[in-house]
Amino acid sequence: MKQIILVLTATTALLLAACGQQEETAQSAPPVSPTESAAPQATAAAPEAPANAAGKKTYGMTCAMCHASGAAGAPIPGNKEEWAPRIAQGMDVLYKHAIEGYTGEKGMMPAKGGNPSLSDENTMAAVDYMVDLSR
Repeated sequence: MKQIILVLTATTALLLAACGQQEETAQSAPPVSPTESAAPQATAAAPEAPANAAGKKTYGMTCAMCHASGAAGAPIPGNKEEWAPRIAQGMDVLYKHAIEGYTGEKGMMPAKGGNPSLSDENTMAAVDYMVDLSR
């Protein structure tokens, strides 16, 4: 059983690392031509701008791979029941677990979501983003 968990953990870490490497190529949108920028905008209400754009971007590029589905025991953002005991530990503990990694009863968190090139600041911004969604 321990071997299966080890293989699954290693596989998850490799997948997360590979996903994190795609971040550099997906950062910018194609330029808008002058005729497109003059086009009238749709009247539908646009979603509110995120208060934490860096956290939202990092979540989408790295963290969502596990947190969107709950893989490896990851708490799903917005699920207050899953997040409440974690939030109660304090932000310093959440930051430490996200940056350094953590293995607990409910699952494991690879360091920086398996993306070693992720900065501590972006990791903390992603934690803030998920916590804000989960309060």
